[in-house]
Amino acid sequence: MTLPVAIDSVGTACAHVLLTPDPRNKLMAARAVARAWRLGQLAHRFDAAMPDRPARPTVPELLPPNQMPRRGKIGSERARIAMLHALAHIEFVAIDLAFDMIGRFGGQFPTAFTGDWMQVGAEEAMHFALLDRRLRQMGSFYGALPAHDGLWQAAVETAGDALARLAIVPMVLEARALDITPATIERFEGAGDFASARMLGRIMTDEIRHVAAGTKWFCDATGRMGVDPANLYQILVKRHFRGPVKPPFNDSARRQAGLTRDFYVALAT
Repeated sequence: MTLPVAIDSVGTACAHVLLTPDPRNKLMAARAVARAWRLGQLAHRFDAAMPDRPARPTVPELLPPNQMPRRGKIGSERARIAMLHALAHIEFVAIDLAFDMIGRFGGQFPTAFTGDWMQVGAEEAMHFALLDRRLRQMGSFYGALPAHDGLWQAAVETAGDALARLAIVPMVLEARALDITPATIERFEGAGDFASARMLGRIMTDEIRHVAAGTKWFCDATGRMGVDPANLYQILVKRHFRGPVKPPFNDSARRQAGLTRDFYVALAT
């Protein structure tokens, strides 16, 4: 996929991804934008407003988290499909979160910030493609089941504050994925679904880098401000995050991402 000629800046390119509703077209747009950035085809200008909400396809139906049907035990194929569908939706929304991060806040950071989040966005698109392909191998597809709209609410909550966005999206939500994915992999392996388990392991390796990008730029900004990063992180999480920060924590994976215990242990519930 090539970008329209009118898209010649980082801002317009990010808005293009967010305003593309079709899942396949969105992931192709994400890849094309990341490639254009790598090739030096996008000016480092932020000349387009990011939408309050991304464009969305007609399916899946989006429900409040408390209205989502229960998935059941992961031993059944139906439950595994439901789990993979939920993960596919997370990765689909994560594409928009990455490009919104760039388009909304990139002008406040050095150019390398844009490069890091371009890579994150391209990897989220790849994760979505892997999960959608696995769903199709199992006789389903993305959109076949309802999904919840809670993840984008974190973007709405932090739309006016770059540090809050970094704290909540990569350093809370994606860090939580590092905590729970190993047990999910074990359950898939226990059900004999080794193909899905291997795919989730591959995705988790990338997600460590995504949490690392969030932590890196959070600490870079707080360093320039002369404030303690762990203390400000805790303030922002208490102010902007609605859910609990709860153990067990995957301390090893978090530490690989630079997210050390002094950030999150004091928040544990």
